[in-house]
Amino acid sequence: MTSLANHQSNESTKLILLGNSGSGKTGALASLVGAGYKLFILDYDNGLDPLKSYVKHDFPDKLGNVEYRTLRDKYKTTPSMTGSQVEGTPTAFTEGLKMLDKWAYTDTDGSKIDLGKPSTWGPDCIVVIDSSTFFADAAFNWAQFMNPGAKDNRQIYFAAQQAFENTIALLTSKDFKPNVIVISHIRYSTTQDGVTKGFPTAVGSALGPTIPAYFNSIALMETIGTGDKIQRQIRTTPTAIIDLKNPAPFDMVPALPIKTGLADFFKTLKGK
Repeated sequence: MTSLANHQSNESTKLILLGNSGSGKTGALASLVGAGYKLFILDYDNGLDPLKSYVKHDFPDKLGNVEYRTLRDKYKTTPSMTGSQVEGTPTAFTEGLKMLDKWAYTDTDGSKIDLGKPSTWGPDCIVVIDSSTFFADAAFNWAQFMNPGAKDNRQIYFAAQQAFENTIALLTSKDFKPNVIVISHIRYSTTQDGVTKGFPTAVGSALGPTIPAYFNSIALMETIGTGDKIQRQIRTTPTAIIDLKNPAPFDMVPALPIKTGLADFFKTLKGK
């Protein structure tokens, strides 16, 4: 018999963590390290410095619990008005997919690292995409390279959007066992009836409203207060502009302090 009593609601958490640039999204991951989780980060932003500082300060014995791979395409300047362009073959997107299939690579000292297939990892592991903004750029670079003869940019956007959405579908499927956090900047758009809403950043603007449907949790980094009373927090209840959600609405508090917020969020959802 299939009943709600046997639903897999708290087996794994699939979370979008939204926030404007500088709101503390990456640094907030530190509390999860302190709570004993192992983080596996696909770093598309090249911005893990805050996380390193917080973990080193608060949980120095757990620095080894954070595994990361920085994935960025190389760019070169051009003499034209178009600015920079990808140098050589873009690899950031495909390398990320390889890591999601099997977390294996050659380290800087030449040693071989092989941590197996992420889809089989346990509930103490969290796969992090940081961030969807630059992950989307990597998907676009890949699609552009794969379609050199495209006469219409819409072909490239469509291919990139499909690749991006397929990756999100993989990460949020029940067959992908570990927890997942996708860190995202906010893209604001105005609907036809004049309402402004905030969505996760994806490839183009059309995909943003679709991505939240894949996740069981969406939280928002926000800054409140003025002057010397400014503080950051993790909001769990919707705003007029940004829709938020989680599977434990009766247990989750409306706002969590940034220092312990994500650990508290996971603790509430897992009922521990």
